[in-house]
Amino acid sequence: MQKFPHHYVVTAQGPPSGDVELHAERLPALRSASPAEFDGPGDRWSPETLLTAAVGDCLVLTFRGVARASQLAWTSLECQVIGTLDRVEKSLQFVTFEIHAHLRLPVGADQELGRRALEKAERKCLIANSLKAAIHLTTSIDVGELITA
Repeated sequence: MQKFPHHYVVTAQGPPSGDVELHAERLPALRSASPAEFDGPGDRWSPETLLTAAVGDCLVLTFRGVARASQLAWTSLECQVIGTLDRVEKSLQFVTFEIHAHLRLPVGADQELGRRALEKAERKCLIANSLKAAIHLTTSIDVGELITA
């Protein structure tokens, strides 16, 4: 890991109407538009969906590190995130992010260790820790097939 602080530079560029283009060094450009709830087309990533995606993405990436440190064998993690935007004192803000995490473990894996690793990843997720909104995690864990090398 590199020394802190880390800096992330993104350029957002847009005309009076239509898509906004997001650019960052070494990354493909991404097009964004208002979501359908704000009279946008609803078929592109929006700031709202990008933020909600960042919560789930960060949880999965943080879980990888926690699972590695815990020596937890696992086969997949799927996180559905529901971000709720509402009015708070005449201003719009996200008020909650509901995370439904489904972890799949190989046969013989410790389900309790998996649950604890998910909870630790939620506590350590830097995106969730950077938000004012409440984060609620629910988990389910399946034990499946053996991992073959």
